Amino acid sequence: MNIHVTYGDVSELKSIKDSLTTEHLVLMELGNEAALIQENDGSAGFAEADSYTVLDASGEITDGNYAVFNNIPVTQEGREVFEQRFMGRARQIENTEGFSAIRVLRPLESDTYVILTMWNDEASFKAWQTSQAYATAHQKRGTDEGIDKKPNIFSRPSFVTTYKKID
Repeated sequence: MNIHVTYGDVSELKSIKDSLTTEHLVLMELGNEAALIQENDGSAGFAEADSYTVLDASGEITDGNYAVFNNIPVTQEGREVFEQRFMGRARQIENTEGFSAIRVLRPLESDTYVILTMWNDEASFKAWQTSQAYATAHQKRGTDEGIDKKPNIFSRPSFVTTYKKID
């Protein structure tokens, strides 16, 4: 399974979405910027895309109204350790109220992995961040066992982007 994401203005991406009616697509926006997410077993249905292999998945991306992209740049030598960490994740998020989907994404042409989560709304995501389940899922962060303390894993700081679904 693959995820492809392209960015642009809303009208341009809406036109692309409308032309790919048989595809698994979600159109999202953040201010003046829009993102079109495509999930399939093949290549992107648009010319320019950030493409990823899905390493782990739960839920349906089309069910969410609020997307959180946790963008994590990983060094070449850190990829195996990073992937093992996420394949052994606590899976606490799936039981959270308002959760719709998660995709752990390996980049095909860059160093930036993405942990894509879909939520019913922003409030559901914020509630997850302050929950005991979140604390349990991230309990090793900042400790000697945490991946964030391993040398040569991250090439630069991670960053988060969020989008709201456009119907």
